[in-house]
Amino acid sequence: MSKLLIQSHQEFEKYLGEKLGVSEYHTVTQEQINQFADATLDHQWIHTNPERAKEEGAFGCTIAHGYLTLSLLPYMWDQLIEVENYKMLVNYGIDQLKFGAPVLVNSRLRTHVWLKECTNLRGISRVKLRVQMEIENSKKPAFECYATFLYHFNS
Repeated sequence: MSKLLIQSHQEFEKYLGEKLGVSEYHTVTQEQINQFADATLDHQWIHTNPERAKEEGAFGCTIAHGYLTLSLLPYMWDQLIEVENYKMLVNYGIDQLKFGAPVLVNSRLRTHVWLKECTNLRGISRVKLRVQMEIENSKKPAFECYATFLYHFNS
């Protein structure tokens, strides 16, 4: 898969309103879920106890934390785009985040991204993306949102 190369605000603007791409699939493993639980101190049994989740849970297995799926966005975004000629990138915000379906352990996810807005703020590019994280073989996405990044390009 070839990445989209962006080196300036003007190059971002060329893709306004367009789909920027689809990431590769990523499998969410129990090990990854457990590591996320350790990092966030969220050890709810529906995420970390496969035996109890199988017996008592609504899904027959553990599920990924919603915020774990969201945290995969930078990894998947980096698969789609290579931005050069910038000093700094800032995660600016997430709007209208909606978790649509649970991500069962060993599910495969990929992300679809569209460029919704691109605004020049006195040399800083505010890039607003429409994001949908797909669960393979599911009618509903894991989540949908608008993610905003600030790119501080070099002169």
